[in-house]
Amino acid sequence: MEQAASAQSKHVALFVATISAFIAPFLSSAVSVALPTIGREFQMDAVTLGWISTAYLLVAAIALVPIGRLGDIHGRKRIWLWGISIYSLFSLLWAAAPSGNLLIVFRCLQAVGGTLIFGSGMAILTSVYPRTERGKALGINVAAVYVGLSVGPFLGGILTAEWGWRSIFLATVPLGLLAISLILWHLQGEWAEARGEHFDVVGSVLYSLALIALMYGISIVATPYGSALAVIGAAGLVAFIWWELRTPTPVLDVKLFRGNLVFTLANLTALINYAATAAVTFLLSLYLQYVQGLSPALAGLLLIAQPVVMVALSLLAGRLSDRVEPRLVVAVGMGLTAVGLFALTTLSFTTPLWFVVGVLVVLGVGFGCFASPNTNAVMSAVESRFYGVAAGILGTMRLTGQMVGMGATMTMFGLYLGQQPIGPGNLPAFLAALHTACLLFALLSCGGVVASLVRANVLAEEPQSARPYGLT
Repeated sequence: MEQAASAQSKHVALFVATISAFIAPFLSSAVSVALPTIGREFQMDAVTLGWISTAYLLVAAIALVPIGRLGDIHGRKRIWLWGISIYSLFSLLWAAAPSGNLLIVFRCLQAVGGTLIFGSGMAILTSVYPRTERGKALGINVAAVYVGLSVGPFLGGILTAEWGWRSIFLATVPLGLLAISLILWHLQGEWAEARGEHFDVVGSVLYSLALIALMYGISIVATPYGSALAVIGAAGLVAFIWWELRTPTPVLDVKLFRGNLVFTLANLTALINYAATAAVTFLLSLYLQYVQGLSPALAGLLLIAQPVVMVALSLLAGRLSDRVEPRLVVAVGMGLTAVGLFALTTLSFTTPLWFVVGVLVVLGVGFGCFASPNTNAVMSAVESRFYGVAAGILGTMRLTGQMVGMGATMTMFGLYLGQQPIGPGNLPAFLAALHTACLLFALLSCGGVVASLVRANVLAEEPQSARPYGLT
C-alpha cells in the first residue's frame, strides 16, 4: 500500500525534488558552454572532451534500473539522500580536478549520484501525492528540468567568463546542501514497499553490460565496430530478459510489461520522443552558426525559445493530465513535435530567423505537452512497490532515446559529409543531412502519436496498487 503522507512531507518532497531536478540539467548544459575552455586548459582533443558528456549518459543509463530497485527495497529517501550527497561531493572534486582524465572519472561518479537522485525523487513524489494531484507535482518536477536547461548556458557563460569554469560546479554545492538538510530534518517517513526482497545481482550485471554495449555501439553506429557492439548489446538484453523471467526476485520484473499496455506503450512513446528530439538543439546550433552565420551567443539566445516554452507548458500539461486522459495530452504533444520536425526539413540558406524561432516554439509546446503527462501515465500504471523501478525504466528510455537520436544524426553526417569538417564547401551536404535526419525524426514522432492513442485509459482505472503488478 502507498504510505499516507502529511502535507509537510508532500511540500518538502516537492521542494527537494524541484531543487534536485534543476541541478543536473543545469550543470550539464552549463558545462557544454565551458567545454572549449576546459579543453584548452587540459589540452584535450575533441574526442576526449566529448567523453565528459558521453560518460555521464552511459553510467546513468546502466545504473537507473538497478538503483531504482535498490530504492524500492532499502528505502527511497535513503537512496535520495545518498544521491544528493554524492552529486555534491563530486561537484566539489570537479572544481579541484588537476587533469582532464580525472574530470571524466569524477563525471562518471557524479552520474551515480545523479542516477540516485532521479530514480528516487520521482518515485517519492509518486508515493506522497495521490493520483488526483500527481500530474501537477510531476509537472513542476519536469519544469525544473527545463529551467535548468534554459538558464544553464547563460549562467554557465557568465560564471566561466567571470570566475572560471570551476565556479559552475561550486555554484551547485549550496543547493545540494540545502536539499540534504531538508531531507534530514523535514522529510518525514520512508518509502520501501519492496523491503525484505532480495536484490538480483546477476540480472543487474547482465543488464549493465548489455546496455553499455548497446549504447556505446549506437553512439558509433556508423562504424562496423559500432554495429557489432550494438548487436551484442541487443543479444545481451535478450539474455537479460531470459534470466529475469526465471529468477524469483528480478531487478526488473518483466511482468510490468506483460499485459500492462499503458506502462509498455508509455515507455515506448518516451523512447520514440527522446530519439526524435535529442538532436534538434545540436542540429539547429550548427545550422544557425554555419549556415546563418550567427555568433555562438546569438545562436544560444535563439535556442532558449524551446526550453522556455517547455517550462510553461509542463506545468499546465501536468495539471491537465490529472483531469484529462494523459494519453490524449501526450498524443497532441507528439503530433505538434512531428509538425515542428517536418517544418525543419524546409530550412535553407535564406530561411528567416523568425521561422526558426517559430518552429522552436512549436517544438517546445509539443514536448511540454508530452513530458509530464507521459511521466504521470508511466508512474500511475504500476503498484507502489515498483515506483523506483518504473522511474528507472523511464529514465533509461530517455537516455537510450537520446543516444539513438544522436547516433542517427551522426550516421547521416557520415553518409552526406564523410569525415570532412563542416565548412563553406559542404554546407549544401550539411543541409541535406539535416533534412534527412529531421524527416526520419518526424516519421518517428508520427509513430509515437499512434502508440499514445492505442494504449488504455489511466484515469478510469482502479488504483494500480490494488492489483498485482499494476496490470491494466
